[in-house]
Amino acid sequence: MARIRFGPAGKPISFKGPMVKVPQFLRSIGLDAFEYEAVRGVRIRKEQAEVLGNEAEKYDIAMSIHAPYFINLSSNKEETVEKSKRRLVEAAKAAYYMKAKIVVFHPGYYLKYTPEEAYARALRALKEVEEEIKSLGLKNVMLGAETTGKKSELGSLDEVIRLAQEVDLVVPVIDWAHIYARSCGAMVTTISNVLSIIERVEKEVGKKALKPLHTHFSKIIFKEYGEKEHVVLSSKEHGPDFEVVCRALLEAGVDTVIISESPVLEQDALVMKKIYEKLKKELGK
Repeated sequence: MARIRFGPAGKPISFKGPMVKVPQFLRSIGLDAFEYEAVRGVRIRKEQAEVLGNEAEKYDIAMSIHAPYFINLSSNKEETVEKSKRRLVEAAKAAYYMKAKIVVFHPGYYLKYTPEEAYARALRALKEVEEEIKSLGLKNVMLGAETTGKKSELGSLDEVIRLAQEVDLVVPVIDWAHIYARSCGAMVTTISNVLSIIERVEKEVGKKALKPLHTHFSKIIFKEYGEKEHVVLSSKEHGPDFEVVCRALLEAGVDTVIISESPVLEQDALVMKKIYEKLKKELGK
């Protein structure tokens, strides 16, 4: 039977202790995943990361890490690309120490390039990052190219799938809110639509993307340019609908990690878990 794990993107709002105690706290409230946020820079020391990883293993918490936002692998400035590569490698080192299986990152922006030109630049940079990660012996660490929410960003579903096809260490990270916002509410609206995304990943990327499938979820406000801001699950006027996504995941039967990017992090992770358990019972899964 497939397993779906839930957890927050970053330190839980209701937790006031040290970072290394987060896994124990998450286990105590019924969650089993944690995405460490290094979005402002990788500042965790090796020793602290190792303790965090050991605690996560002890309490059966699936670890991931979100690399810095200051990454643009498709920049027209070589200095920016080099710094971006370095930040991604530093995040991979931290992931290795904390036993995180995936480093989530945003590939870049189109800016002065066509989407194809920006993609080619990012692909070249990612292959160089992959080479360095392998040379450093950072085993069991994958690079998760996240579907991005703005139309100006490199990171459409097609693009992250292509990156995963062309770079061994890359897998797609499916941010359901971002896909919904980027499509201006046209995608992630029906079970069949969500299933088609999962099936594409399975067919076009293969098993490496499903061990487990790493995803993000929240509701989101979008404008004509795509993502504006993430909002809480209880919002009635915004999408996508988590029940639709959850039903599709249960039907697909793939192991999945769902990271809550709601403004109320662990609280909405628990709401999602409750919906999941209700549906699982209803569907006899």
